[in-house]
Amino acid sequence: MKNSVETVYILENPEKKITRFATGSQIRYDDVIKEVYGVASIQDLPMMIQFNKGFHDSICEKYEIKGNKISIDILVRIASKSELLQFKKQLVEKSREDVNSTSEQVDAIPRPFNDTIRLQEGIFEWNDIDFSYDLKTIA
Repeated sequence: MKNSVETVYILENPEKKITRFATGSQIRYDDVIKEVYGVASIQDLPMMIQFNKGFHDSICEKYEIKGNKISIDILVRIASKSELLQFKKQLVEKSREDVNSTSEQVDAIPRPFNDTIRLQEGIFEWNDIDFSYDLKTIA
């Protein structure tokens, strides 16, 4: 499955200040939903929004919306290139922490997802030279 295209999502829980990137497969088969939201499946999120006042209010505050405008699409959405660049910075920081030396330059990071991924802006391919995803151009 090296050549398969996975969509990368960003999941946010503003109440617990958790942001997590995951592929569609990870959302379906891993415990990502439980880690981020504390519920068993994505189908449980509407109930959590309705009955968990703290969670509900934190969403309204973060996104500056009224309670009746909350949708699952706000909490689980396809990631953008700029959001993925923030994720890259987090990976670099984690690498620095792992080597216990912030003075060391950490530029190389492992490929976090498949070679080819889908983001809001289109299809991206992993670039081993600068350790990032580049927009795939059609020749």
